[in-house]
Amino acid sequence: GGTANLTCRVDQNDNTSLQWSNPAQQTLYFDDKKALRDNRIELVRASWHELSISVSDVSLSDEGQYTCSLFTMPVKTSKAFLTVLGVPEKPQITGFTSPVMEGERMQLTCKTSGSKPAADIRWFKNDKEVKDVKYLKEEDANRKTFTVSSTLDFLADRNDDGAVVSCRVDHESLNSTPQIAMQVLEIHYTPLVKIISSNSWPEEGQSIILTCESKGKPVPEPVLWTKDGGELPDPERMVVNGRVLSISFLNKTDNGTYRCEAKNPIGRNSTEYVLIVHDVLNTLLPTTVIPSLTTATVTTTVALTTSTTTSATAISTRDPNALAGQTGPDHALIGGIVAVVVFVTLCSIILLGRYLARHKGTYLTNEAKGAEDAPDADTAIINAEGSQVNAEEKKEYFI
Repeated sequence: GGTANLTCRVDQNDNTSLQWSNPAQQTLYFDDKKALRDNRIELVRASWHELSISVSDVSLSDEGQYTCSLFTMPVKTSKAFLTVLGVPEKPQITGFTSPVMEGERMQLTCKTSGSKPAADIRWFKNDKEVKDVKYLKEEDANRKTFTVSSTLDFLADRNDDGAVVSCRVDHESLNSTPQIAMQVLEIHYTPLVKIISSNSWPEEGQSIILTCESKGKPVPEPVLWTKDGGELPDPERMVVNGRVLSISFLNKTDNGTYRCEAKNPIGRNSTEYVLIVHDVLNTLLPTTVIPSLTTATVTTTVALTTSTTTSATAISTRDPNALAGQTGPDHALIGGIVAVVVFVTLCSIILLGRYLARHKGTYLTNEAKGAEDAPDADTAIINAEGSQVNAEEKKEYFI
């Protein structure tokens, strides 16, 4: 189908004729005179130094050795071999019958004829090349061109539904523009079912929504909801809307296994969801602990104050969030606080008693010392204190 240009040049020529002849030794042009009646052959340029012709719409029969002759004594010749490429025909894919059931074996064959040399065939699935294929090359009846075929063998899978399988023919005559045949796959398969919950920790009194997602081809029919192998026990609280099951005001009787089933003409499939309704969590606010800790820090001695303050600090630095998550009062903590308060109170009473006893003894002693010359008890105490001062002034020191 292309055009071949044949050029014969002579460096030195003294008015000698030039001639082009075909592989059958038929004269095509003698100088500028056309010798063979073939409309595909035309003169490009004729002079004493050059004879150029063109052959358009070449075919495989034009392939062979062409001769340029210079009629001198003796005749001089130059030969050129013309190679004609066989352009492969547009490929075709056979072996596909729509639809294909999942798990069935598929054999797709791509075939092209008329290539010379033999063409190359490559398979692609969604633009990704498939390597494991069979290749067959056969010589055509004209013994010049070839018929090439390739077979793609695989098991149908649901992931292949809608995939584009293409067969590409590469050949040097196509000028980097390959010929491609395509086939879109249609795979039928049973539904794939999945349940999605709106609440990961359902508690009593709350609501939950269970969504049944089903994917299949053909499209599955409306799903069927059951509980523990039977119908839903409370239709007023358990409402089914298409693929969605809504349960309101949850309680312990709603615990159980919920099943969602979907089907299509290919088959059916189901999945389960186990519902467990939890108790409502109680929270305890740590508001009653702070006043007790405040009263425990009031003491009368340095040692007791240090001990009590340490306990109060250790308790007050506890994480409030830890108390908030308890389900009841901490009896050990309350008992410890009460013990501290009682201990502090007893120590205070003991110290106060000792102080009063010592003060009373001093009063009686002073009264006795001044009673000899004093008319009353108060005068006796004053005299005793004065005598004590004089006694201290009369102390003697020995060296």
